[in-house]
Amino acid sequence: MVNTAPSTKEVPEGYVLHTENSSSILLDANAAFLNPVQEFNRDLSVACIRVWSEESNRTKEAKWRQKQERKQKAKVSGKDFAPATKRAKANHPDPTHGDAGASTSEQASSDTASHQPYRFTILEALSATGLRSIRYAKEIPLLKHVIANDLSPAAVEAMHRNVEWNDLGEKRLEGHDGQTKVIPAKVRVNEGDACSLMYSHREEKDRVDVVDLDPYGTAAPFIDPAIQSIKDGGLLCVTCTDLAVLATNNYPEKCFSNYGGVPVKAEFAHEVALRLLLHTLATSAARYGRYITPLVSLSIDFYIRVFVRVDTGPAEVKKVQAKTSLVHVCSSCQSFYNQPLGRVVEKKHEKSGHTNYLYKTQTNVIPEKCEECEGNLHVAGPMWNGPLHDPEYIGKVLEHLESNVDHYGTATRMKGMLTELDTLFYFVPGKVSGHFHCQTPALEEVASALLNAGFKISRSHACAGSLKTTASNRDIHDVIRGFIKLNPVKTDKIPPSSPALRLLAKEPKLIADFTRHPDSAVLSKVRLVRYQENPTPHWGPGARATGKTNPKLKRKREEDAEGMAVDGAPADDSKKPE
Repeated sequence: MVNTAPSTKEVPEGYVLHTENSSSILLDANAAFLNPVQEFNRDLSVACIRVWSEESNRTKEAKWRQKQERKQKAKVSGKDFAPATKRAKANHPDPTHGDAGASTSEQASSDTASHQPYRFTILEALSATGLRSIRYAKEIPLLKHVIANDLSPAAVEAMHRNVEWNDLGEKRLEGHDGQTKVIPAKVRVNEGDACSLMYSHREEKDRVDVVDLDPYGTAAPFIDPAIQSIKDGGLLCVTCTDLAVLATNNYPEKCFSNYGGVPVKAEFAHEVALRLLLHTLATSAARYGRYITPLVSLSIDFYIRVFVRVDTGPAEVKKVQAKTSLVHVCSSCQSFYNQPLGRVVEKKHEKSGHTNYLYKTQTNVIPEKCEECEGNLHVAGPMWNGPLHDPEYIGKVLEHLESNVDHYGTATRMKGMLTELDTLFYFVPGKVSGHFHCQTPALEEVASALLNAGFKISRSHACAGSLKTTASNRDIHDVIRGFIKLNPVKTDKIPPSSPALRLLAKEPKLIADFTRHPDSAVLSKVRLVRYQENPTPHWGPGARATGKTNPKLKRKREEDAEGMAVDGAPADDSKKPE
């Protein structure tokens, strides 16, 4: 059940109370900035981390039960399950460590012990107002504590204020015996550099379970320390708001310096942005013998957000090469050609059944010119060409949402954005039709033609009016050519040099059948919200908050030494205000 924020407290003068789901925070009326559209980001994060924690706990419990079964079998067979060193200590206890019978009592207690739920820790490296950390603390049952960090003193002051307002700070309780019991803070506020804090947790014994990066702009400077500070099986959550760099070709040199890849100007540019970020995460993890598994990867409004699991495994690290591609995109019709950087060859031994993996370089599979319109090809990447999502994990998130709809203000949109086919790039029928200079077929018509041809389809969350499909560029163009046979194009006004004439001149190999397919109704009948409707004017990414104090409050603080310290959101360039 979702906790409710305190409602009986009086809001101090000069502050505005902002309430979101289970939490309320105090904002300086002049200095602080909070974008209400980011509620979707926070809702999504709470749901994804909560489902991850439940699955992680379930996995640990299953391993614990297997271990208990092995112990029980060993006990029945008369074999001691404990390692030799432990048996030696039990038989010859160290007199300096108390009663020799302690080992016997410990063994008895371990035999009767029950599995304790695994309680995990989160490190939010760039917390600003602290709203996200506070929501984590109040809405995720298995959370032990969250470390909320920021470099700005003003932000740290605001976080302390909001943590106390939500009653999540350290508590001291006086017992009947006169002893004081200290209950640690659920949200532990830290003032410091985000990278330094994460590097301080890179030792295996100090690692955290979840790291959340939500900076203002690029997350590139924080990725390396974040990768090192996460436990095996832990979760890394990353937001990047620099889509002017990631999703256009305006700053290819900046994109390469930040993410090690080049973007492309295309209708699927926002998916390219996701794949460039995942490539950065994968290669950063590979340096330390670790690999990533993308669980959820979304392009949302003015930013991208990914959730990846981080594990250690040399064999999986070797496969990163095969999951990396250069993509060649036609500058005229935007057909794309995928060039993996490597391939994995599996060799299975007939006798033993053991499989060996051989890692090979890839031969060139890219034509000199676009095979569809003979246009020039532009290179993008290298980028991640593996799956963007984990279907099993997304299924569990959707189940969680179905049973907790009232707990999330943006649950409807979350369900809409988590239902799509996981293929390489989406397409927009309206833009493809524009390359042919023809009318735009209805979305259901295109969907029916592809389904009747045996391909799979779904909507894409990243762009309105877009589709994802298992069909090739040629198959999609053949569907448009089939539509043109029913709705002819007047070619007399098309310039002779236009690539549209070359596209129109080709005879389709696929005979498009536009008979309404039953599954195409899903596109119109299921009302899923995927794209943000403008809630207010100028709702997009705002300017960085200044962190300046309200002048009136400053004067009041000077007059009243015991008054509450008042500061706004952080001025740190590395952090986007919540």
